This record gives sequence, structure tokens and C-alpha cells, in this order.
Amino acid sequence: MQDKLAAAINISPTAMSLAVIPSLYLHLTALEENDMTATYTFDVFSSLDGYGAASANWTGYWGKQGPELLDHRLALYDTEQRMVFGANTYREFSRMLASSTEESEVRDPWVTRMWNMPATVVSTTLEEPLNWPNATVVSGDAVDVVAWLKEESEVPLRSHGSLSLNRALMAAGLVDRVQVTLFPVITGQTGLNAIFQGGADFDLELVENRTLDGHIQELIYRPTLH
Repeated sequence: MQDKLAAAINISPTAMSLAVIPSLYLHLTALEENDMTATYTFDVFSSLDGYGAASANWTGYWGKQGPELLDHRLALYDTEQRMVFGANTYREFSRMLASSTEESEVRDPWVTRMWNMPATVVSTTLEEPLNWPNATVVSGDAVDVVAWLKEESEVPLRSHGSLSLNRALMAAGLVDRVQVTLFPVITGQTGLNAIFQGGADFDLELVENRTLDGHIQELIYRPTLH
């Protein structure tokens, strides 16, 4: 695991071999003492009632996307960063991309740009090679893996989706920003993937917000365990 993790974050495997990945307590202590850790953003789309997707006749973006949203999403990926995914989200992205056409929403320019970014997929079941241009599988506890990524990565970290992964990372104090794109829909009958269900309680400090296309809200919070 150490060599694979070292490759994922571009550090020497020899240096990584000097110490076994420490406990969660030591991870958090190191992170508290080091202000230079990479920023980790949990980026998620949500309905007003907190679902990440819906069934029935809802389409992508719940049908509410507009040019401002798509341009803003593309601009988010202008800067160098590393994506972090759980196995289920990777499989879903890979399945959608494989079955899509160039005209489909899953091929929107921001998705294509995200797909071409370096990525770490945390999984105990997936094996390389992956259907992702620059992705590395790291097998291990997600908290351990992301703690090391935050300490060693020279670029910011971003995760889109990966709900169970990010709930665990939030509980461990490893998520610096929660970026919620809030779409103007309620999906009480058809909502899927309740974003924060089963997660911990948090106080949220609003650090940035914007309105896109007149009806979509982007809210960026700094979470603190309550």
C-alpha cells in the first residue's frame, strides 16, 4: 500500500517506507500542527431536500442547468488539483462515460476536464488499470489515505460525490470545505442518495456563496464537528 500511496501523491516510495501509516489520532495531530496541508473540498450537487439524485423522469442537474452553471463548473477545473473518489462513485462515472455519446450531459466540458485530472480512487475491491486516464487505486482506510494525501499533495484535493467516503472524512475532520450546489427542486417521492444521512452533526460557517442562472445556489461552508 505504501508504494501505491506514494505514487498517488508523487512522493518517494523510499521516504514512504520510513514509517507505517500511523493511527487516526496521530493523523489528526499532525494535521492540526501543519498549516500547509492541502485543502480538501467535498463538492456535491443537491436538491433542496438533501438528495444527490432522483429517479422517475428527472434528468441530469434535475433539468435546471444553465450557461452560468456550466461555465462556472468548467472554471473550477482550470487550476491543477487532484480528484479523490470512492469505488462506487468511480464505477458510476465510468459506467456513464462508457455508455454516453458526445452530446450527452455526462460529456459536458467540465466533466471531461475533471475526467482528465489526476485521481486517487480509494478501494479494496478495484484493481488497475482503471478506465480513467490518470487514476491510481489505493487500497486502505479512506481516512488514512486522505490524511496522507493532505499532508503530501502539492495541489488541492477535490471530491465530487462519493457520499459515504466524504461522510467518513468529515467525521474525521479532514474536509476543509463543503461545496453544495443547490438546485431548486424537492424530490420527496423520488429522491435518491441522501447526502448527509447517517453522518455526524456539524456547525457550518458560510465562506462563499453565489447565485447561478438566477435560481441555482452555490454555498461553500467550513464544517466543524458539533
